[in-house]
Amino acid sequence: MPIFLDSRDAGFDARFAALLEMKREDTPEVDEIVAGIIADVRTRGDAAVIELTERFDRLSLTPETLAVSQDEIAEAIATVPPEERAALERAAERIRAYHVRQLPQDERWTDPEGATLGWRWTPVSAAGLYVPGGLASYPSSVLMNAIPAQVAGVERLVMCAPTPDGKANPLVLLAAHLSGIDTIYRIGGAQAVAAMAYGTATIAPVDKITGPGNAFVAAAKRRVFGRVGIDMIAGPSELLVIADRDNDPDWIALDLLSQAEHDESAQSILITDDAAFGQAVAQAVEKRLETLERRAIAGASWRDFGAVVTVRDLSEAAELSNRAAPEHLELCVADPVALSEKITHAGAIFLGQWTPEAIGDYIGGPNHVLPTARSARFSSGLSVLDFMKRTTLAQMTPAALKAIGPAAETLARSESLEAHGLSVRARLDRLNKGEGA
Repeated sequence: MPIFLDSRDAGFDARFAALLEMKREDTPEVDEIVAGIIADVRTRGDAAVIELTERFDRLSLTPETLAVSQDEIAEAIATVPPEERAALERAAERIRAYHVRQLPQDERWTDPEGATLGWRWTPVSAAGLYVPGGLASYPSSVLMNAIPAQVAGVERLVMCAPTPDGKANPLVLLAAHLSGIDTIYRIGGAQAVAAMAYGTATIAPVDKITGPGNAFVAAAKRRVFGRVGIDMIAGPSELLVIADRDNDPDWIALDLLSQAEHDESAQSILITDDAAFGQAVAQAVEKRLETLERRAIAGASWRDFGAVVTVRDLSEAAELSNRAAPEHLELCVADPVALSEKITHAGAIFLGQWTPEAIGDYIGGPNHVLPTARSARFSSGLSVLDFMKRTTLAQMTPAALKAIGPAAETLARSESLEAHGLSVRARLDRLNKGEGA
């Protein structure tokens, strides 16, 4: 059974805080192992990647077969059933249409002193997408990571997707094809991250690495950050639902389970202003768990980390949600838009009972790569901007330099940076002599 909390009870704040701080991630001592793998790949390149792939994925490769051939991709894509292909193509279209609207605009203007200022946006040159293999191989994640990069204008987009025992997911290969990925490498783990960050004889390095992975992949991303950019270090998935009594308890139960079935460490929380409704949802969850295909995983998640929280009113529910800063937030209430205006911290908000979070995972349009572990307090989900950089522009005229240069010289002097001030003063002296104006 999940945890039941009531905001009216003594000690509620401490118990709610404990709920949010529950340690849900497996934390094996992987950093030392990952450090060794990265060092090995940096030293031995392809040979290290091939050796590690044989050890962990039971797959023998050569430098020539690290990448999946175009014939292999075409053959795999041909096996995708028409209905699944159509659904993936529809999702790709909607995700692309949403992310095109995120493209930023360059700006350039002349200020009152006559200086021309502005900024310009440009994409990273190369990006690498990591896609888990095995049971956690999700084509939707390929679309969500690769399409924003493609929209941003990234010139070279590669993907690392391990194929344990040589088995690839045809839908993942189709998603890569639809997303404009240039090359797919059949490697995974920390060795794949290291190869994308530092490069090998066969694998050219990238500028940005995105995509989910296990503890070894997360540790590797932490270690290569600075050499390359990364999207985020994502933890177990989470969903918070705020629902009033005017909902079908079974619908809400299924929404909670849609996160719980991801991982035994996932967390699903219901906040409601009606205790009886909360009990009805909990009962509906138990009933669904009797037949759910992934009931062992979902049941463990709901039992160990699930919660039903009863509050005085929806305003209090919004306050608690902001404390939780959830990855996903469903607002199943009469006026979800009004309630959403009280939300300041959430990765993604799903408005109304007809908008289950699962729509966002696949085909809604917004990105499903979102901040977890309360990091929505200070970060956002993946977007086109993650694959772009802003370069500022400034151009002084002689008049503009004469107007603002003395202040710069004064500030440089106050910081004891003599050459800074002199670089401005030299120009001002030339202007004071009537030259260059």
